[in-house]
Amino acid sequence: MIEKEDPVISEEEAAQYDRQIRLWGLDAQKRLRGSRVLLAGLGGLGAELAKNLILAGVKGLTLLDHEQVSEESCRAQFLAPVSAQGQNRAQASLERAQNLNPMVEVHADPDRAEDKPDDFFLQFDAVCLTGCSRDLMVRVDQLCSQHSIKVFCGDVYGYYGYMFCNLGWEHNYVEEKPKVVKPSSDSSDGPEPKKAKVDPNETTMVKKTSSFCNLKEALEVDWTSEKAKASLKRTPVDYFLLHVLLKFRTDKGRDPDPKSYADDSQLLKQIRDDVLEAMGLSRDLLNDDFISYCFSEMSPVCAVVGGVLGQEVVKALSQRDAPHRNFFFFDGRKGNGMVDYFGPN
Repeated sequence: MIEKEDPVISEEEAAQYDRQIRLWGLDAQKRLRGSRVLLAGLGGLGAELAKNLILAGVKGLTLLDHEQVSEESCRAQFLAPVSAQGQNRAQASLERAQNLNPMVEVHADPDRAEDKPDDFFLQFDAVCLTGCSRDLMVRVDQLCSQHSIKVFCGDVYGYYGYMFCNLGWEHNYVEEKPKVVKPSSDSSDGPEPKKAKVDPNETTMVKKTSSFCNLKEALEVDWTSEKAKASLKRTPVDYFLLHVLLKFRTDKGRDPDPKSYADDSQLLKQIRDDVLEAMGLSRDLLNDDFISYCFSEMSPVCAVVGGVLGQEVVKALSQRDAPHRNFFFFDGRKGNGMVDYFGPN
């Protein structure tokens, strides 16, 4: 992680970020203003996340993507113009992204994330990976963990979406809590109150710490242990769906494509069976219904997952409020989301 100067908020910035400063305080905004973020993957989810981070007011955002703008990507990606088809996705997104907030330094990098040396990722305070392979996410996460750099991963597959975060072994933050008013002992009219009262009109800041594991540990849960088996009924099936979709991406070098729906549907079934069997679990855990709903990026799902992901990056960089630990899953069919922890306690 690069050495940071003490960020200073100018009058112009104070006016621009007035609402946010009132919400989470000047110190939190200063930390955010001093942070540089890497965003790899400029699909629909990446565009939502870029928009949220730029509007929040980070110091700099680097957009990393080697893919080209396509008709498919334009359906959920609003930063790249439709007229830019065939151009690099990061470079095509740069103008609209920069126009969102001229105070943020936005850069475009057309290289492949896999080709970047380790030193490249160490320039940033947070690294966000969307649309990346499992191998790349594990590599970058392990590297950044060793250098106290925060890592976020996320994807949207049709109606389904997820985010993962690793904020390190010891992430410190503050949380606003209602102030507890101690009972007064001055009254002579009756017995003293036995319990302290909570005053909702007054708040105090409480320092807290949270611990995270790396992505490799989170994905390699041993489901044959008695403890894991006991928790299986409470485990969201989205976690196992994520394993299936990441394996599909590893095997095919892409996500399920509507143009090859029939072939990809059969392959998804086979991968589902193989993945669950390797975990020692029944394939009935994830029924065939998921197949019809995991093709393409859907804009509304990108908006929800991108909103949550952006919120978590802002919270982590500003060290304000409790982070999601460590997965968030969203199911657009049911319209609900769930936070759950996977990995060693």
